Formats: sequence, C-alpha cells, structure tokens
Amino acid sequence: MPPRVEAYLDIETTGLSPSEHYITVVGIYAIRGTYDQLVQLVGDEVTADNLTRALRGVDTIYTYNGSRFDLPFIQISLGVELVRYFKHCDLMYNCWQKNLFGGLKAVERQLRIDRKLKGVSGYDAIWLWWRYQNHNDEMALKKLLEYNREDLVNLKSLRDIIG
Repeated sequence: MPPRVEAYLDIETTGLSPSEHYITVVGIYAIRGTYDQLVQLVGDEVTADNLTRALRGVDTIYTYNGSRFDLPFIQISLGVELVRYFKHCDLMYNCWQKNLFGGLKAVERQLRIDRKLKGVSGYDAIWLWWRYQNHNDEMALKKLLEYNREDLVNLKSLRDIIG
C-alpha cells in the first residue's frame, strides 16, 4: 500500500479580492512517507494545470484559513474547486477548538513555532511581489518565496503540535 500523501498549501496574492487581485505564488509542501517536496508556482506558472499536476497523488490538503481565503481564491482565479478532488483540513478551526485564535503568525507565537523571517506579513508579501515585478528585484522574490516556504513548513509543525 503506498504511503498516504498530505500537502500543505498556501497562496500569496496581490490583495484580498479574487475579482480584483491575482495569485502570485502557490506553495505546496507535500509529504509522502519519509519523502517531502516543496513546489512553488510563481507568476505565470500559477495555472490550473500546474496546480493539479503539483497535487497529483495527494490525499489531504491542509491550510490555515484556507476555507475562507486560499481555496475560494483558487476556485475563482483558476477555476479549480480543490474540495471536489481532495480532503481538506483547515487547521484554523482545529486551533479554535484549542482556544488558539488569530492569524497563523499569532498562533505560531502562542505555540512557540519559530520563524526566521520575523515581522514579515501578508501585506509585506504583496509589497515584495511588486518590488519583483516593477524593479526586477530578485532579492524581493527570494524573500517572498522564503516567506511562503516558512508558512508551509510551519503549517506542518502546527499540525504536528495540535494533532
């Protein structure tokens, strides 16, 4: 029997409204037994085909506030309704059951989950994208991708802690 495949998913966008903004990064951290893989689709790579290809073989997708943000944004922007094809667990609701409230970074602080990029927020992610787009600032893109990677890895840590 092949190992169960879980994926942690997080997106970065140019704003909060899928009708006015777009996805800049889709990050997927897939765990297949003892093997893990990080996929980050960036800019023009963010397509329905690339997303479904990156999620091939996944059983369950884990997000934080994904029910209200990431998955609807993906559905409206890319036309992919992920909950039709995958089990989905929004870890925010698991946190609420344990009296852990706030955004992902606030919950990380409460649980002492470390983050290298301290003080970087979703707003900063938007600014980093525009620095990259408007000024070809590769360091801004690198920082944006590191921010997204930390979100993904910390989602796994969060799940490990809260069960």
